Amino acid sequence: GTSIPHSLSMTSVALLALRPFSLASRLNSISSVHALTHNHRAFLPARLSSASLSRSLTTRASVDMAPAKEMSKNKMFGGFNKKFSHASACLSCEMKFSVFLPPGATEGAKVPVVYYLSGLTCTDDNVIQKSNLQRQAAELGIAVVCPDTSPRGHNVEGEADSYDFGVGAGFYLDATVQKWKHWRMYEYVTSELPAVLASNLPELDLSRSSIMGHSMGGHGAITIGLKNPTKYKSISAFSPICNPINVPWGKKVFGGYLGEDESTWKEYDACELIKSFSGDKLPILVDQGTADNFLAEQLKPETLEAAAKAANYPVTIRMQEGYDHSY
Repeated sequence: GTSIPHSLSMTSVALLALRPFSLASRLNSISSVHALTHNHRAFLPARLSSASLSRSLTTRASVDMAPAKEMSKNKMFGGFNKKFSHASACLSCEMKFSVFLPPGATEGAKVPVVYYLSGLTCTDDNVIQKSNLQRQAAELGIAVVCPDTSPRGHNVEGEADSYDFGVGAGFYLDATVQKWKHWRMYEYVTSELPAVLASNLPELDLSRSSIMGHSMGGHGAITIGLKNPTKYKSISAFSPICNPINVPWGKKVFGGYLGEDESTWKEYDACELIKSFSGDKLPILVDQGTADNFLAEQLKPETLEAAAKAANYPVTIRMQEGYDHSY
């Protein structure tokens, strides 16, 4: 019952015939395929080699980086779910992330990458265990990298008082309020994590990366993609927080992490970034369920649609009838 964009490859069209049973798993057969094959850009010859990309990752973490430790490995659809931990320099704590490696991924046969950013209260485990996106990733020969959603273990006063602030609620920004100085998930996702991957997983072709996410992670994927359009081949999101400076979730976290100067909040708002965007425009795809209980108050896809229309920015928003916010 879902229309098929002309930009999808025939492989993608075939995958849409699958019948997942819930919003996120169903949409993963639509939106994640878009993230992996959108305009076929993920499969174009890389302008930068993986080696040159690795050399360009000059973050604090790239100097004397400790190796990531493989914590677990489970076979699935011919590939492997792998979970890692490592010492994070920018977050000053141990961080965990998960990777699905498709069949045949080796240093001699590198595979493109999709970063999947998760939502409030989640860890790297949620999408790996609940979404079944590994089926499409295995068939398409693409790795999926799933970071955690915040630093952990700092025991900052108030970090666990509510589900929508602190632990599990990093919002993919770099905090400027001193109390929350370790909440630097933007730097982690855009700089440190790619450097860790380059050092520990030579089977990944990081010069062919895309980004997507769900809810808070959808907000993260869109804003990170808009701020770094040359890093990624496509941007996709499920049920993203589209205009956080004007909704309760965003006002709470931006005020807490960034302080009272609301002009600084715009740096992490998708609508504001689209309004001020210049350069080559990377198309964005959003899938949103109509029965999402956060739709009207927190997500507001109509604001993203309006901003994109005013700026002539290519955004496609597809409303999925009857689906909610959950996996």
